[in-house]
Amino acid sequence: MRIQHVGLVVSDLERSRRFYAGALGLEEVPRPANFAFDGAWFRFGGTELHLLAEEHTTGGAGQRAGMGAAKGMTHHLAFEVDDLAAALARLAEHGVELAGGPMPRGDGYTQAFFLDPDGYVLELFEHTGEDQADAPERTPVAAWREDE
Repeated sequence: MRIQHVGLVVSDLERSRRFYAGALGLEEVPRPANFAFDGAWFRFGGTELHLLAEEHTTGGAGQRAGMGAAKGMTHHLAFEVDDLAAALARLAEHGVELAGGPMPRGDGYTQAFFLDPDGYVLELFEHTGEDQADAPERTPVAAWREDE
């Protein structure tokens, strides 16, 4: 039917809680009372983001973003916003640097990429409706390596 939530393992729950609530402005929502492990849940539209404390999970926090982070050519979460400039200003106010963009996606959307405190790649994008026929070609990561 739909993706209801995404879970991310985080190394420092309070730091990540501040990042997702502060820098992104996500609404923190209550977790079920029977959850006996540390975590935090956030809502963005009809989707939730569940943060799981690393010490209570089977996996490690974060991801190796590599050079693909600047163009979203790696695992990432994307959040649609209605005002990309305002969202990017909020990130800047919280000291979050962009890894890439803002740039046209090629289909009437503009996107920007950045990292959360554990290195997860996040994207903000806005539908602009503008003609982006001149958007730069997106090439596979392997092609970038050939240019080195």
